[in-house]
Amino acid sequence: MLQGLLNLPWWGNALAALGLTHITIAAVTIFLHRHQAHRSLQLHPLASHFFRFWLWLTTGMVTREWTAIHRKHHATTDTAADPHSPRRFGVWTVLLEGAELYRRESRNALTLGKYGAGTPDDWLERRVYARHSQLGVGLMLLADLLLFGPIGLSIWAVQMLWIPVFAAGVVNGAGHYWGYRRFATDDYSRNIVPWGVLIGGEELHNNHHAYAASAKLSIQWWEFDIGWMYIRLLEGCRLASVRKAAPASLASAAIPEAMRSHWRPR
Repeated sequence: MLQGLLNLPWWGNALAALGLTHITIAAVTIFLHRHQAHRSLQLHPLASHFFRFWLWLTTGMVTREWTAIHRKHHATTDTAADPHSPRRFGVWTVLLEGAELYRRESRNALTLGKYGAGTPDDWLERRVYARHSQLGVGLMLLADLLLFGPIGLSIWAVQMLWIPVFAAGVVNGAGHYWGYRRFATDDYSRNIVPWGVLIGGEELHNNHHAYAASAKLSIQWWEFDIGWMYIRLLEGCRLASVRKAAPASLASAAIPEAMRSHWRPR
């Protein structure tokens, strides 16, 4: 029977798949979301290039496209112009077809021109990452097969599905439909759960819409943002510096009674 270089037991392969997907989630929330889209932190070139390379391998997403679409989402949240609002398309469409909504909007030149400024435009971005976005995922498939053997195909499939399902689907869908609201934002954003681990802290979506420029998504002491923990570790290694964070006074802000519901808005 063919074996990969690592020759792991079944549980080792499962942990490897989870670990690899978690690195991708960290790259999305730290690099694409907090660093590129909102400029809430600055990354050392070493960290920035690692995240860009990893996302090329595991998602094929183009930095300018993702950043522009997300910025447009914040500028038009839950309106007829929002690229992926469940109020516009329906929650199940966003949950199940969120990646397709992203691809559709990425072809909108007006969106890219208006919201895509300030994203990487070096030789690597122009000649490799943006021009050959599918080459990276092909190389990731070869690496997974080499490291894990035939089961590497399944590990690769999990990697390819993780962002479309959890980021494009769950955050953009459930994050505007189910959960609790801490802040009276002018949209339907909601915190899915108070412990942001599986999706890197993006579960705290209402907090994010209330203070979009913050590098920290948790507000209350009982909320946990694992992405913020990683940012603090990067700071300790001098690979990141926080530019903006939500003020501590937000934690004691009064919560209107109408916002205490843990269910979807009417």
